[in-house]
Amino acid sequence: MQNYAELMKDFVERHATGLTVAFVAGASVLALRRWLAGAVCRSKVRLDGKTVLITGANTGIGKETALDMARRGARVILACRDMTRARIAADEIRQKSGNGNVVVKKLDLASLQSVRDLARDVQENEDRLDILINNAGIMMCPKWKTADGFEMQFGVNHLGHFLLTNCLLDLLKKSAPSRVVIVSSLAHEKGRIHFDDINLDKDYQRERSYRQSKLANVLFGRELAKRLEGTGVTVYSLHPGVIRTELGRHLLPTIPLWKKAIAMPFYLLIKTPWEGAQTTIYCAVEESIANVSGLYYRQVHLRDCADKTPAPQALDDAAAKKLWDLSASMVGLA
Repeated sequence: MQNYAELMKDFVERHATGLTVAFVAGASVLALRRWLAGAVCRSKVRLDGKTVLITGANTGIGKETALDMARRGARVILACRDMTRARIAADEIRQKSGNGNVVVKKLDLASLQSVRDLARDVQENEDRLDILINNAGIMMCPKWKTADGFEMQFGVNHLGHFLLTNCLLDLLKKSAPSRVVIVSSLAHEKGRIHFDDINLDKDYQRERSYRQSKLANVLFGRELAKRLEGTGVTVYSLHPGVIRTELGRHLLPTIPLWKKAIAMPFYLLIKTPWEGAQTTIYCAVEESIANVSGLYYRQVHLRDCADKTPAPQALDDAAAKKLWDLSASMVGLA
């Protein structure tokens, strides 16, 4: 009887071509996966004595960002709608980071009253706010309305954060140098602000709504940066990449089974939440960008994160000003 070594030699000789193809394919997939993963924030900055507030921090890239901030020594506020899940996330972050200064506060971005309540809580009970990370979002949902009657994606992704940021500006200025980080998306490149139908009542399409809200994020960051010149508060918007999170929970059930089957191999290439959080973390702590403001960032594959030129409509200063005025009127700040 042939021994094991002889059997293996015979197998390799018989299947040399197939094994070579499999090896090359496997190596190619690993290389592609590494390329898609993008860069890692290498900053070693400590945040001891600093306070960071992150919206939607009980899951996904928000949770990974919160864990990173906690590991750097910050007081981390998880501003979340689901308090049960938020408390579970906070316990996990405390355990993993060794930082007990992680707190949970209620925030429902679909309710302007909830936003105001959180802002009042922070103003009354926090001595400082060094980093505000507008992370929470909703994507591709049906035609829903917020508690105040606004289209849900625009209301949550933009208006809620617009009001929250404005309500906390005094504390951010007091804590300067401080930062506002806005999580947008590459989807802004196909977006347009429908000033004549901001709630898309005439023709709602979930993709159109999402793209509008993500464009609004970039325009908000641009206009906010201008208004905060000289205050020590800097502003950054970003695209985190395509991430394996719960953000697609409203989209996935609508995709036919055959399309899901075809897409399954590609799902393995999608970034993990930790990988997706790197650009947010970079914008929150990177020293080299401390004196720049209003730019848009995304990961540059296999290199560091960097500012990138957004879509032309995201550079429209007149539109940014018009959106600011409209948003202020809608949330009662005008």
